[in-house]
This record gives sequence, C-alpha cells and structure tokens, in this order.
Amino acid sequence: MNAGEREELARLLPYQPELPGDRCRQLKEFVMSEIKPAKRKRRLPRPAVLAPVLAAAAAVAITLPLLSGGAAYAVTKKADGTIHITIDEAKNPEGLEADLRGMGLNAVVDYIPMGKKCSPQPRSESFLSEEEAPLTLWPVPEEGQVGFTIDPRVVKDGQTAVLEFSVSDTPGATVAGIWARVSTGPVAACRLVDSTGAPLGPSGG
Repeated sequence: MNAGEREELARLLPYQPELPGDRCRQLKEFVMSEIKPAKRKRRLPRPAVLAPVLAAAAAVAITLPLLSGGAAYAVTKKADGTIHITIDEAKNPEGLEADLRGMGLNAVVDYIPMGKKCSPQPRSESFLSEEEAPLTLWPVPEEGQVGFTIDPRVVKDGQTAVLEFSVSDTPGATVAGIWARVSTGPVAACRLVDSTGAPLGPSGG
C-alpha cells in the first residue's frame, strides 16, 4: 500500500472529537501502518490457454485405433455402426476375419499379392451388386483418415461379406486396394493362382 492509498483510507475513518487533531492523525496513521496488503489470488489458467491442451488430448483419444491381433491391423467400431479397418502390414487375415465376426459381421477376408488372384472366380454365384449392398463407404468419413470403412448393416442374416485386399510388392506388404461384395449364398475358399490381370474379384481374368 502506497502513501496515497493510506491517506485515502485515513480520510474515510471517523474523526474522534475527544482527541486533539494531531493525536487523531497519528492514530489513523498507526492503524494504516498495521493493515497488511491482501495476498494476491492465484490466477487460474485461462480457457484460451487450456483449450489447445484439451484439444490435443481429445485428438489423441480419437485417433488411437482399437488394436487387435497385433500391430498388423486395427479395427474400430464407430458410433454410427460402421467399421473402420486400417491395415499396416498385410498378414494374419484370419485374425482380421475373426475380429470382424466378433463384431457381428459374417466375413471372409483374403490378402492377394500382386501377380496372384483367388481361384475359382467368381467365388460365389450369388453376389449382390454395389447398388444392392453398398458394403464399402467412399470416401472415408473423417478427412485424412487412412484405411477402409465398411457398413455391416447391409449384410443380412445368412449373407457373407467377402473382402479381398490387394497387397503391393513394396517392402512392408502394404494394402493397395479393396474389393468388397456381399454374397447371399456359399463362398468358395480362396486358392491363390498366378495371374497377369487385376488381382481382385471376378474381373481378375
């Protein structure tokens, strides 16, 4: 408290008529000298400062995948019922197939290397068209998100989702594309054979 503030407070104190003027002034100055300044309140972080921190935490929570079957792939069941698949390395298709079935989707999963295709083709005599059963969603709902999103709701009881992933010949065995159809009948197992055509689906030649 500076001198000006003390004088201002001193003028607010009641005047004591029974004391001489000088004595009263001395008493007021003594009282002012004994008043200790209040401790400064601790300033809390402003919302503007906290916002980036909270946003970063939320982003981490959103982008962390639900890993299963090791680091080869990630499967996420989204709030709208769709399933997002991220494949970091094309191995363990049986694990991915089992996880999809664990989510309630009757699926068959195969990885097809370049220069190969599944035989026989077609693997089913009762594939539905993309218009009848739009299994794959394009584009991916979240901007910048990698992988593939499928809608299991188009696969009805007794039907099978057939997912064929083409695998590039670059180091790391990354997935280059997907062929996804819904079959209303039996699906033949995939036997890899040599091919010079497209690797996925009946168009593989």
